[in-house]
Amino acid sequence: MAFITANWNPLGEAFYRKIELYEMGWSLRDGLKDCLVAAAPYGGPIALLRQPQRPSSSARPQLEIYSSSGTNMASFPWKSGPVRQLGWTVCDDLLCIQEDGTVLIYDLFGAFKRHFSMGNEVVQNQMLEAKVFHSPYGTGVAIVTGASRFTLATNIDDLKLRRLPEVPGLQGAPSCWAVLTQDRQTKVLLANGADLYILDNTSCTPVTPPGLSPQACSIVNMAVSFSYKYLALFTDSGHLWMGSANLKDKLSEVDTKVRTPPKQMVWCRRPKSQQPSVVIMWDRLLLVAGECTDTIQYTLDEESVCVAELDGVRIVGGSRHELLQEVPSACQDIFKIASMAPGALLLEAHKEYDKSSQKADEYLREIKEQSVLGEAVRQCVEAAGYEHEPETQKTLLRAASFGKCFLSNYPPEPFVSMCRDLKVLNAVRDYTVGIPLTHTQYKQMTVQVLIDRLVYRKLYPLAIEICRYLKTPEYQGVSRVLKHWACCKVRWRGGFDSTNLKFWNVVTYLKNEMNRGDFFMTLRNQPVALSLYRQFCKHQEQDTLKDLFNQDDDHQELGNFYVKASYKEKKLEARLSLLQSAVDEYNKAKNEFAAKATEEEMKLLRFQRRLDEEKGEALLGLSLQETLHALLTSNFHKQAEQLYRDFRVPDKRYWWLKLTALAEKDDWEEMEKFAKSKKSPIGYLPFVEVCVKQHNKYEAKKYVSKVTPEQKVKAHLAIGDLEGAAEAAIDRRSEGEISTVLSRCSPTTDRALLERLNRARSTASKK
Repeated sequence: MAFITANWNPLGEAFYRKIELYEMGWSLRDGLKDCLVAAAPYGGPIALLRQPQRPSSSARPQLEIYSSSGTNMASFPWKSGPVRQLGWTVCDDLLCIQEDGTVLIYDLFGAFKRHFSMGNEVVQNQMLEAKVFHSPYGTGVAIVTGASRFTLATNIDDLKLRRLPEVPGLQGAPSCWAVLTQDRQTKVLLANGADLYILDNTSCTPVTPPGLSPQACSIVNMAVSFSYKYLALFTDSGHLWMGSANLKDKLSEVDTKVRTPPKQMVWCRRPKSQQPSVVIMWDRLLLVAGECTDTIQYTLDEESVCVAELDGVRIVGGSRHELLQEVPSACQDIFKIASMAPGALLLEAHKEYDKSSQKADEYLREIKEQSVLGEAVRQCVEAAGYEHEPETQKTLLRAASFGKCFLSNYPPEPFVSMCRDLKVLNAVRDYTVGIPLTHTQYKQMTVQVLIDRLVYRKLYPLAIEICRYLKTPEYQGVSRVLKHWACCKVRWRGGFDSTNLKFWNVVTYLKNEMNRGDFFMTLRNQPVALSLYRQFCKHQEQDTLKDLFNQDDDHQELGNFYVKASYKEKKLEARLSLLQSAVDEYNKAKNEFAAKATEEEMKLLRFQRRLDEEKGEALLGLSLQETLHALLTSNFHKQAEQLYRDFRVPDKRYWWLKLTALAEKDDWEEMEKFAKSKKSPIGYLPFVEVCVKQHNKYEAKKYVSKVTPEQKVKAHLAIGDLEGAAEAAIDRRSEGEISTVLSRCSPTTDRALLERLNRARSTASKK
C-alpha cells in the first residue's frame, strides 16, 4: 500500500498508471515480430497470424488464438489466401480478411463458421487496407481497394455493401483513414497528404480541423476514441491535434518532437474524465500526450500492440500484458501523497485502528467535524472498484466498512454491490480464465453479456457459479447456461446443430405438462431429447437419472451411478451399501472387471476401517498406494505386508513404496534389513538414489557394491566417487560412460584422473 503511487506519472492535472495484468503464458520465440495481431476489447481474446520461420513454397502461416493471459485456445495452419487484416466481432468471433475481399469467420476455438465477400470490385482490384469496427448496428468491415475506392459493410450479420464516392486526387491508399459513427451514420474520414475528407453514402466532403498547426504538410496517422466522440491527428511535423470527431472543436495540440510516423495511435480516456489523452506507439517508445505541453514516455523493450478500451489502453507484448489508464479521481483523492480528502483520512483512521492507536479517534473526529463521513465511505468503496490487486481492494473495503459503523443511515447497497462485483471480477481476471475486465467495463458490458462470454468459452462451471452467487433468475442464469452446455455436448458427440435449443425447450415443456411415466416413454423415442435431458439430470436431478437408467435396464450406467454416489457418502456403511449395489448391476451387465474392481474397493474400505479402529490411523478413503505408504511410514510393516499380499500388489511397486517410505523417515537400519531380505526386484541403484536424495551418502555407499555393472558408474557418481566411477567405466570399456565421468572431472583437481580416462577413451574408441 505504501508504494501504490510508485507507478503514477503526472500529466497536467491528472495521473496515469501502468498496471501489469498478466505474465503471458504463450511461448513465442520472437515475440510478436512478424505477426499480424488482433485483440478484442473488454479483455477479449488475442489472435496471431504468425509467418513461417523458414519461408518456403510449402510453409504456411499459423493462426493462433489465445486468452488475454496467453493461454492457447486454438492453433491451426492457415490454408486459405493471403490475410491483410484480423479483427474481432462484438460476439468474439474472429474475422480474417483476405486480400481478395473474402472475409472468413471463425469461433474462439478455431472452428470455421462462414464466409462472405466484400464485392467483385475487390476481387478485381485487390484490397490495400481493411479495418474492423464496432457500431450501434453491430460489427462492420471497411476496405480500400487498389482502385482507391472504399467499400463498407456496417453489419456483417445483415450484409449490405456500400460503395462510397470517389476521392478527388487519391492515388493508391490514403496516408491514413478511420471509420466514424455520427448521427446514426457510418462514415469514413481519410487524409490525402494535408487534405482531409469525409465520405458518406452520397458525397465526399473536404474538411479542415480547427487550429491545426500550419507546419503540417501531411497527416500521417489518426485515431478515433472508443466512443467515436473524439479524434486525434498526427502530422509529419510531429504535432498531435486532438478535438471532437465532428471537427468543430479543438481540445489541444501537442508537439511530440518525434517526426517519425507512429506504428499505432489510440485514445486513452476514462468516461466522464475531463482530460483528453492519446497513446502513441513507435518501435521502442510509448508516449502519452494530453492537454498540456508535457508528455509521459515509456520505453518498450519488446514488440507490442495497443488495444483501445473504454477506460484505458491494453498493451500486449511478447512477455507481458499491461493496462495503461488515467488514475480515477477516487484513487487520486485517497492515495495521493499528503491528501486530506475524506477517503484518505478514513483509510488512515482504519490503519491506526488496526494498530490499536488513539490516532484513529483523531482522524475520525476530523472527518465527523467536516460532516464528510458518508463521502469518505463512498470514496473508499468507489476506489476499491478501480483497483486490480485484491489486497488493495480488501484494505479499501475494510476502511469503508469501518466508516459505516459510525453512520446510522448509510445505504448498504453500494457496499454490498461492490463486494459482489469485485468477487466476480477477480474470478474472471484469474490467469486460467484470462478476462481482465475493469469495473467500468463490467458495468458497461452487463452481467448477462459476461455470462454469455463465459458460455462461449465453454467455462460452464464458472458461469453457473457466478449466476448462483449473483442470484440471477433461473431462466436467465443456470438454466440458460445448462441449455447451451447440453447443446454443446450433443453437438460434439453427434454433430447436431443449434436446433438442440428448440429440443430443450420442448423437453422442458413436456416435463412440466406430462406425468413422469408418460414423459419417460416419450423421451425413449427421441434420442436427441433424451441425451439433452440426461446431461441436465447429471448436474441437477441425480435421482431422476437413476430412474431413467432403471427404465432402460441400463445396468452398466446404473453401476456407474452407484459408484459415483458412494463417494458423496460420509458414513462407511452407506458407502458400502451403494458399492454393493454397483457390484450387482455390473454383474447384470456382465462387466466382470468393473464388478471385481468395486469388490476390491469394498475390501480396502473394510481393511482401512479395521486399522482405524485398532491403530487410530486415519486411512479411510485413501487409495491402495496411499494406504501402503501411510502404513509403512507409521511402522506398521506387518499390516503393509498383509495388504501387499491380499491385493496382489506387484513386487516392484511394493519395493519402491517401502524404499521411499523408509528413506523419508530416515529408518536406515530397517532399510538395510529390507535390502538383505531377498533379491531386490528393482535392483539396488534406487537404494543409492533415495539415500542421496535424503542427503545421506554414508548409507548410500553400502549399496554401491550391490549395483549391477551396467549401473555402477551412475551409482558412484551419485555419491560423488569419481575414482570409483572411473574404475567402473574403464572396466566396462564404455566410451559413453567414460565421457560421462570426464564431464564431471575438474581440470585443476583431477588432472591425473583426466589423463587416465582420456587414455581409456582413446583405447575404447579404437575397438
